[in-house]
Amino acid sequence: MNLLQELNDAVKFIQSQSKLRPTVGLVLGSGLGAFAESLKDAVRIPFGTIPHFPHSTAIGHKGELVMGTCEGVPVALMNGRVHYYEGYTPQQVVFPTRVLGKMGVKIVVMTNAAGAVNVNYKPGELMLITDHINYMGMNPMIGPNEETLGLRFFDMTEPYDPKLREIAEKICWKAGVTARSGVYIAFTGPSYETSAEIRAARVLGADAVGMSTVPEVIAARHMGIRVLGISALTNPAAGVVKRPLHHQEVLDVGEKLKSSLLDVLSKIIVEAAKTA
Repeated sequence: MNLLQELNDAVKFIQSQSKLRPTVGLVLGSGLGAFAESLKDAVRIPFGTIPHFPHSTAIGHKGELVMGTCEGVPVALMNGRVHYYEGYTPQQVVFPTRVLGKMGVKIVVMTNAAGAVNVNYKPGELMLITDHINYMGMNPMIGPNEETLGLRFFDMTEPYDPKLREIAEKICWKAGVTARSGVYIAFTGPSYETSAEIRAARVLGADAVGMSTVPEVIAARHMGIRVLGISALTNPAAGVVKRPLHHQEVLDVGEKLKSSLLDVLSKIIVEAAKTA
């Protein structure tokens, strides 16, 4: 079975479960799943029930597609994601993103939990992603190209949409939520980075580090989907402070960010939908 048939199977099943036809998609990172509870008239579809979908195994990722409305705007929400470090191929990692595109999603808000590489950025703040560095040693577009999805060689000059970022900046400012701007660097994980790797990342120009998002953004841009990237800074990166890193810290700060993130995400979705 080829990729297009698998995508069509997944879309057909999802659309049999919900009458909504969203143009806005949202991917929630580690510990950020609370926003999924705010959607109205929600239909929850476990990843495991969707044809050809990978299953999420990471802590803090519920692994369900939620079809619902946010302030009246239809949204397709991925409550959790899959990662390269879980043992999936790059193509499996981006399959859910491709499904969103085949469903008609034109804008996707990618969120993640990230470590602060920039020493001026603090846990509990948000960072709007301006660009990324792919340090994962892979690209999900390697292999045969499906021309109906996108070009073989496609532009990545501005993977993160400036207009969407401007919308998010204004909304965060009005809400009193600290929103930095910066470059996200992706490592494969699952081990946290060494202090030397973080120093190297800082030299390369990174402000935050994580283990996701970049493959999905590449796949989204391949399909012409506009992207807004938001990192929830949950911990200082390795070497910034003299203590070991632990995933529980990520989940704890994600819980503390819940109220501010709920407030700004809903407003961002409403305003972004107007530009779809």
